[in-house]
Amino acid sequence: MEYIINLIWDDDAKVWVATSDDIAGLVLESGSFDALLERVRYAVPELLELNGTEKRPLSLSFVSERHERIAI
Repeated sequence: MEYIINLIWDDDAKVWVATSDDIAGLVLESGSFDALLERVRYAVPELLELNGTEKRPLSLSFVSERHERIAI
C-alpha cells in the first residue's frame, strides 16, 4: 500500500508541516525538513495501527511544496 504524505512550508510559523489525506490524524511539524521526514517515518506505523489498518508492508511518497517571494 502506498500513502502520500504532503510536506508544506508554513512561512508564517517557519516550519514544515506534514499531513496526509490517506492517514487520519497525521499532522506533524518541524523547523527542519529532514527531522520532519524522520518524525513521519516513526509516526505513520503508530497512526495506522491506531486507525485499525491491517499490518503489511507500506510505501510512503513524500510530496513537498515551498513557495517564496523574493525582491528583484
